[in-house]
Amino acid sequence: MLNFDFYNPTRIVFGEGTVAQLAQLVPPAARVLILVGGASAEKTGTLAEVRAALGARSVNVFSGIEPNPSYETLMRAVDQVRGQDIDFLLAVGGGSVIDGAKFVAAAAHYEGDPWNILETGGAKITRALPFGAVLTLPATGSEMNNGSVVTLKATQTKLPFRSVHVFPQFSVLDPTKTYTLPTKQVANGLVDAFVHITEQYLTYPVQALAQDRFAEGLLQTLVEIAPQAIAAPEDYATRSNLMWTASLALNGLIGAGVPQDWATHMIGHELTALYDIDHARTLAIVLPALLDVQRDKKRAKLLQYAQRVWGIDAGSEDERIDAALAATRHFFESLGIPTRLAAYGLGTAAVNAVVGQLGAHGMTRLGEHGDIDLAVSRAILEAAL
Repeated sequence: MLNFDFYNPTRIVFGEGTVAQLAQLVPPAARVLILVGGASAEKTGTLAEVRAALGARSVNVFSGIEPNPSYETLMRAVDQVRGQDIDFLLAVGGGSVIDGAKFVAAAAHYEGDPWNILETGGAKITRALPFGAVLTLPATGSEMNNGSVVTLKATQTKLPFRSVHVFPQFSVLDPTKTYTLPTKQVANGLVDAFVHITEQYLTYPVQALAQDRFAEGLLQTLVEIAPQAIAAPEDYATRSNLMWTASLALNGLIGAGVPQDWATHMIGHELTALYDIDHARTLAIVLPALLDVQRDKKRAKLLQYAQRVWGIDAGSEDERIDAALAATRHFFESLGIPTRLAAYGLGTAAVNAVVGQLGAHGMTRLGEHGDIDLAVSRAILEAAL
């Protein structure tokens, strides 16, 4: 293992009926701004349940945070925080709402242009408003980490940031809140979590035996529960396992002390910014192509992945890797998620556009070795056509 310093202060409150615990989790004198996406939190009754738990506290609501939250929308929330003297944020929704809350928390009292938060990857954040989350869509793991991604619509720029100051103080995870999710969103969540795990696992061996087995177990869990997660929306055990696995996929544990490769995410971000493809669906396009193009540098871990996750033992090394990549594509496609750019009507022009955006945003040394330059990114996108 490499040297590492693992830290995660987020308290997880898990189980049915746990929204009521907001009464104890949120400071009694807090002036709260609830952040939500569309109308689903209100339609399902979750917002009313949250309000009831908050009792007599001063509570305001900001709605309209998009999937792939925009800087423009979030700055309106920042203005509301400042104008109403808000001192506690509560995100009610999925990863996009929680990502948005992280930005609002950091930007509310930021000295300087808040866009610098994104331009510097969060390096200049020195404080943030405290916030918590009520998770309704398991996917991104944002409820238990300190990362966020925000898009500036004006320039189609999607950038991540990270800071120790934007861990949620707590996250409430009630699996019953996922029962009303559309099938598409559940499928996206399964793929998002799966790819998060592979990007911390499919690099090169560093004798991190616990992290490897942990990652493999999480991948196998997602493959095992996926059919039931889609077919039986109100299967509490399945939705519990999905919710917890998605959190574990990106809370820092499996990435502690191991090399990581987030090139799939960086390339995927550009596809979302340019063509408004769901985040998870961009990952399903990019990951298999990236693993194929980078197979020689990832060979040892790809063979391990083939054997331990998919049970593939027969054939030459390349045949086993081919079979593992085919199994990965099949898993995504079995959820109704395409793995080719062509499925979205995109071809060579899109490859050129994405490579251009990667260059414009400085994404020229990606991957665990920093060797995925623009030429390699182009090869990956061409393999995904």
